[in-house]
Amino acid sequence: MHLIFRTLLQLFLARRRPALSVWDPSSVALRVLVTDIDIAMHMNNGMYFSVFDLGRFDLMVRSGVRQQMRRRRWTPVAAGETISFRKSLQLNQRYTIETRIIGLDERAIYFEQRAVTNGEIYARAVIATRLVSPSGPVSNTEIIAAFGAPPEDVVLPEWIHEWRLNNALPSTRRPAPHAW
Repeated sequence: MHLIFRTLLQLFLARRRPALSVWDPSSVALRVLVTDIDIAMHMNNGMYFSVFDLGRFDLMVRSGVRQQMRRRRWTPVAAGETISFRKSLQLNQRYTIETRIIGLDERAIYFEQRAVTNGEIYARAVIATRLVSPSGPVSNTEIIAAFGAPPEDVVLPEWIHEWRLNNALPSTRRPAPHAW
């Protein structure tokens, strides 16, 4: 909830921006705020995932997917995330969040997101998301029927499969006891 006002602002602004296909890349211009930084005076590593949410919301609104999901009572949830940092974003620095879907498999929809300044990538993340309905996970068949099939050039990178397997926790139907 710490980004609730920025989220509401981005949802409002996204409705006034040009429409996109859900398979198109999205770009959102932002600035590093004082609430984004840590004691090292650069954007806190945890904030990247929070502002990346804003990029995914922009893509969902501009493509019409968010409205379709609300009608169907589908909710997006993050299933896994990984990030790599190259440079630090500094207080008051302008940057863009670049977002695109890089593919899907039987378990998730995968987004690549980048924090970019002056054409340079500062951070890159891959986020595995799922859609859930009141009756459980939404199948790819339902997703493709609602949003359309991905273009042929949208092919999930091979390393994602291994990352997903190695990163996943057990299903909620199986125990996941804590023991170091």
